[in-house]
Amino acid sequence: MEKDWLIVDELLSEIKVTSNSKNKPVTIHGSSKELRCIGVGTDAAVFQYIHKPTYAFKLYADDKKRKIHTEAQVYRELKESPFFPKCYAVRDRYLVLSFEPGLTLYDCLIQGIPIPYRVIKDVDEARRFARNRNLNPRDIHLKNVLLQNGRAKVIDVSEYLQHGNDFRWEHLKKAYDKYYKIIEGKSVPSGLLETIQKSYNQRHHNSIEEFMKDIIKLKMFWNKDLTKKAL
Repeated sequence: MEKDWLIVDELLSEIKVTSNSKNKPVTIHGSSKELRCIGVGTDAAVFQYIHKPTYAFKLYADDKKRKIHTEAQVYRELKESPFFPKCYAVRDRYLVLSFEPGLTLYDCLIQGIPIPYRVIKDVDEARRFARNRNLNPRDIHLKNVLLQNGRAKVIDVSEYLQHGNDFRWEHLKKAYDKYYKIIEGKSVPSGLLETIQKSYNQRHHNSIEEFMKDIIKLKMFWNKDLTKKAL
């Protein structure tokens, strides 16, 4: 595979990733017919080499490259866990990771695909594993958890060496326990999810109970608006 990585290195040299302010996703400049973009985050974009689809190449923005070795260190600590991707190589601008198939929990909500409770338990177990490796599992949200054959795979471990608890997973788990049964198997509009995310980011310090009450009101308003448009 080393030879293939050198080929990918040449292909990735034709692509540049730049970060944006206000925690917005990166911008990709350039392209290659042999690379397929499979994910975009706030620090990097992830590509797949079409001739070796079992690998993923996480290409960082220039001003975020300091995070490459930090994230690689986390993956070294997590290498025995089935709940996280594998890291095969560290390059100057990117990481070589295992490609992980599956839909994010975010996509599951949009498509109305049921999220089994087993996924919630898997993420809890993944977090315990990380803590046992002296890591701090954080920044776990709908777009950072994949559904794989009824089980969970946690992606993006870039913040696991940071301090503090952002409570994202605790809030998601509580929302799942108390409210998911209301929407299970139903398609949630992407615009509604984006509004919820924006609202959460602005007031996540408030209690989850107050936040979820606002979301239920918002969903009721959204449904009424859709009904009016359909008439």
